[in-house]
Amino acid sequence: MLEKIVKVVSEIKKPLSLKNEGEMELFFIGTGSAFATTLFQTNFLIIKGDYHILVDFGMTGPSALLGTAGLKASEIEVILPTHSHADHVGGIECLGLMNRYIGMRLMNKPKIKMIISEEYQRVLWDCTLRGGMEWNEQEIESGRKLSFGDYFQVIRPKWKKSQPREVFEIDFNDIHLEMFRVKHTPESANDWQESFIGHGLFIDDKVFISGDTRFDLDLINMYKDRAQVMFHDVQFFKGGVHASLEELRTLPSEVKEKMFLMHYPDEWTKQNIDGFAGWAKQGSRYIFC
Repeated sequence: MLEKIVKVVSEIKKPLSLKNEGEMELFFIGTGSAFATTLFQTNFLIIKGDYHILVDFGMTGPSALLGTAGLKASEIEVILPTHSHADHVGGIECLGLMNRYIGMRLMNKPKIKMIISEEYQRVLWDCTLRGGMEWNEQEIESGRKLSFGDYFQVIRPKWKKSQPREVFEIDFNDIHLEMFRVKHTPESANDWQESFIGHGLFIDDKVFISGDTRFDLDLINMYKDRAQVMFHDVQFFKGGVHASLEELRTLPSEVKEKMFLMHYPDEWTKQNIDGFAGWAKQGSRYIFC
């Protein structure tokens, strides 16, 4: 049944095309956890028609993009960061600086578009990017500091009303996104409201991406009937700030059979995931009918 919904292409021609015939596809430039050493970190591309969105760009992002997709960071036009951990945003400073000093000045390229809420924009700039991007060596004498808007063109999602948790949505060209809040860090947080800001995605009313989250049955129940395919992060022990494989095994079979596991540690080959759709694989195209 799942084969009729999603086609998985494991061998690709490099460089990966950032355009297609109009079908929605995901391409994982990495599927590893933050500390995986044999995998790139979990960042991926959404591609549909003439448009693409890079979701997250972590510490391994530049090498992962080149290694799995054959693409340079300078080719990325749109990015959506989900939360401020280094395996998800550690490469954004590189992306922004490269585009400002090479793309914009030497290649006449526009600013990189960033899909981001107003609240998270403040957090990302003030707590992560500002230290390395605020000062421009050509502006030191005048004292002018650079701002978020000097690097990025903001694409602002809108709050979706009457939802059981905070959800933003946006139609970016022909790609529809819901950005929902997750229960990730700290471990002591009881729910998404007490958690540091972070998002998962629901794409084109068919594909659920958990983002980084602890096991959150309310979230899964919120989307399990609408989602045709689900991608969920996983760790191999209980506790901490990610859903454990033990917890995910308790889900109904009809949910597990459409759920791919992502954001996994190096020892993933030793784990039994019978009943699930499989492992999300870096360097593979997931093309949705």
